[in-house]
Amino acid sequence: MTETVKITEAAALQIKDMMKQNEEEGSFLRVAVNGGGCSGLTYGMGFVPEAEENDLTFQLQGLQVVVNKDDAAILSGTVIDYKETLMGGGFTIDNPNAIASCGCGSSFRTATAAGTPEEC
Repeated sequence: MTETVKITEAAALQIKDMMKQNEEEGSFLRVAVNGGGCSGLTYGMGFVPEAEENDLTFQLQGLQVVVNKDDAAILSGTVIDYKETLMGGGFTIDNPNAIASCGCGSSFRTATAAGTPEEC
């Protein structure tokens, strides 16, 4: 089975550091799609202690990653990276399935999933 998402080395190092700081070593990284935002969908990432029945699981860059099967098609081909700039650092998400995103850059929609838009 092919991974739904890809995680760059820079992102993996940052995630592992965050896991250590939050005493979450051994947890899974959940990558999710949530309803909301001005374009209808938003990304979610967080640590969970175990995978759920409806999850796909992957080993990426030494991380245990889970994605709900319902989110897999929307996230297919997505690359998660971490970039440092003069203004600080942050995760970037490049989703080839996103056909539109809002001006504030925190939400998106795809051809098959639009969610329910909110105001920015």
